Amino acid sequence: MKVGILTLGCKVNMYESEYIINELKKAGYTICNFNDFCDVYIINTCSVTNTSDIKSRKMIRNAIKRNPNSCIVAMGCFIEANKDYEIDGLDIVIGNKDKSKIVSILDNYFKKKEKMKLLYQEDYTKFEDMYITDFPGRTRAFVKIQDGCENFCSYCIIPYVRGKCRSKDKDKVINEITDLVNNGYKEIVLTGIHTGNYGIDIDTSFSELLKNIVKIKGLKRLRISSIEITEINNEVISVIKDNNIIVDHMHIPLQAGSDEILKLMNRKYDLDYFFKKISDIRRVRPNISITTDVIVGFPGEDEKLFKKTIDTCKKLEFAKIHVFPFSLRKGTKAEELPNHIENSIKKKRSRELLEVSKELEIKYFNKFINKEVEVLIEEYKDGYSYGHTSNFLHVKVFKKLKHNEFYTVKITDIDYPYCIGEIIK
Repeated sequence: MKVGILTLGCKVNMYESEYIINELKKAGYTICNFNDFCDVYIINTCSVTNTSDIKSRKMIRNAIKRNPNSCIVAMGCFIEANKDYEIDGLDIVIGNKDKSKIVSILDNYFKKKEKMKLLYQEDYTKFEDMYITDFPGRTRAFVKIQDGCENFCSYCIIPYVRGKCRSKDKDKVINEITDLVNNGYKEIVLTGIHTGNYGIDIDTSFSELLKNIVKIKGLKRLRISSIEITEINNEVISVIKDNNIIVDHMHIPLQAGSDEILKLMNRKYDLDYFFKKISDIRRVRPNISITTDVIVGFPGEDEKLFKKTIDTCKKLEFAKIHVFPFSLRKGTKAEELPNHIENSIKKKRSRELLEVSKELEIKYFNKFINKEVEVLIEEYKDGYSYGHTSNFLHVKVFKKLKHNEFYTVKITDIDYPYCIGEIIK
């Protein structure tokens, strides 16, 4: 039986979908392209913005239209945020629990041919275990270590659709990473909904987990997908200082560059705290690449406060800014705030901040002209080999190089968004 799977949204979804693919393969299903004519379509949805909701609905409709006789499965955050969502042709609805049971769920459906809706009212308090030993076609492997969020930022729906913070057993994390490394993966990415909050529910901490992971034999790089500034405590900074296996790159969401908007967002820090923490990180890792997320057009953000955000981003010298126009989510505190911003203004500010991001990226790239860096090769196309450095420079070399191998490269030029490199050895 042929199955097409589409993954929308974050790295957590990507990890979960990979687990589902592995389980379906073991059960005898054939995994196909989502655009193929399949017997089963699975859409792992996202609901982080209104655009995500729109795309989730569109992909469900597309699958139904492609083969009306197929079994259509919709799962994930869009479903949790829209529990009453129904459409003719949708057969199985799964929230953010029981994704790991996809094989038995499909078996049950094909036996009874009855529509299924697996949603729960209670908070999720137990981590849903998944275990992956292979990521076909990928150079770096993701490991989901945590789920849920309890920050309740005023703009965000995620705590309502992912539930309370819960962590994967430490030994299971270590065993999973060990298996992936033994299967040839040199770089591991730790991911979760609130990654740095790992351990809060199982009497351990993120720093303790890091200390154990860096000891795994054969692991060359450890990357953290994203971490809140409030989770980078002295213990985490100490581990980063003492272990070069942890890469020279951190993604730390800022979200707004003014205290006024940070307070309205219910973020758990002010600018003074953020600047001091960034300074602490750069004290132990002077060349680190720090990337960020920023929301523009939040309710109450006038032109003066937007300009302050631009000024803040420049002072912090981010290596890249991921820019998001504010997206109203029903049921969040931000829905009730006054002074909402027109879409045309949000779009204008997004373009302006993206230009700032480009300037900062190029400025960061230029620091490495004539410097030697180590690149892990990920793909070859059109005569160039492409890969990333520890600090996430995207490097291309005009030569065919071995996939999943490290090369020492000298950066000779910038061809935005790439750095041009020459092989040293």
